[in-house]
Amino acid sequence: MKVNKITTGHKIGDKEVFAVELVNDKGTLVSIFNYGTIINKFVVTNKAGVQQDIVLGFDNFSSYVDKEYLKNYPYLGAVIGRYANRIKKGKFVVDGEEYQLAKNNGEDCLHGGLEGFDKKVWDITSTSEAPHASVTFQHFSLDGEENFPGDLAVQLKFELTNNDELILSYQADTDEATPINLTHHSYFNLSTTGDKIGKHIHQMNASSYLEQDENFVVTGNLLPVKDSIHDFTVARTIEENWDKVDGYDQSYVLDKTYGELTLASKTTETNSGLSLLVYSTEPVAHFYTAKHLAVKNGKNGKEYGEFDAFCVETQHHPNAVNIPHFPNTVLEPEEVYTQTTIYKVIAN
Repeated sequence: MKVNKITTGHKIGDKEVFAVELVNDKGTLVSIFNYGTIINKFVVTNKAGVQQDIVLGFDNFSSYVDKEYLKNYPYLGAVIGRYANRIKKGKFVVDGEEYQLAKNNGEDCLHGGLEGFDKKVWDITSTSEAPHASVTFQHFSLDGEENFPGDLAVQLKFELTNNDELILSYQADTDEATPINLTHHSYFNLSTTGDKIGKHIHQMNASSYLEQDENFVVTGNLLPVKDSIHDFTVARTIEENWDKVDGYDQSYVLDKTYGELTLASKTTETNSGLSLLVYSTEPVAHFYTAKHLAVKNGKNGKEYGEFDAFCVETQHHPNAVNIPHFPNTVLEPEEVYTQTTIYKVIAN
């Protein structure tokens, strides 16, 4: 096990941006920037014994803050907070007080606002090479940041095991009641050649999905996946029943006991022999097939477009802060927010 801390040569404000490499005994490597805790590399060995990087991103850090990239910003590989997905009209009420967030996605608030946790330089609080290669990042989100109430302290630990498991452990506490819904937004492609992900085989342990309005905001209605294009309870190719224009951009309610760490999804690419298994304590997995992806000069100069990747964003129900019958997403001062998500890669 090894941990390498590498300077990028960049500063944002008065904070230096580093890449932290986690390497296990098999040679699997995960590289994470402290800016947005971006997973920049996830290099694994496929069934042919060849190493390949399974996440989209850039060769250099500077590309993540490039103005052209930010114009059509897809949150490549970044943490999402304070609140993942969309909040209807950017409004919510906590303890009788209404809060108005930025409307950065039509009339709604997306992924925490204009400058969410994805655009913050996190502090590196610790690293370790035993029992796993790990790094812990921390961000203090002050009262009023993006107009959310309360000072929120967030820790996010990444651990890479010798079983090729990347474990993400989140923890947060607050001094004032505040909505919180964290996730990570890595874009995966398991193909050796970077082909579009339509032929990846996907399974989701979810018999229900969440109805969305015309701007993809969750309405509060729960719908069965049976006899719909959203049924991944049996493994099948992503493109078998999808909307050929829009693909998938949908929240699935996982079949599980609330809070239990269970398998959310499994995605396999036959040529590489790689499978990505996602485990989570969260009740929802948002499945996105990158319809709106439009990135120039990605890794090795590649352009990324629609359906070039998939995301499995584990989280609480989107817009739950406005839907009382959904699981609660308001953190109280006496409580501690926790979440665990595991990306496990196998080759066969």
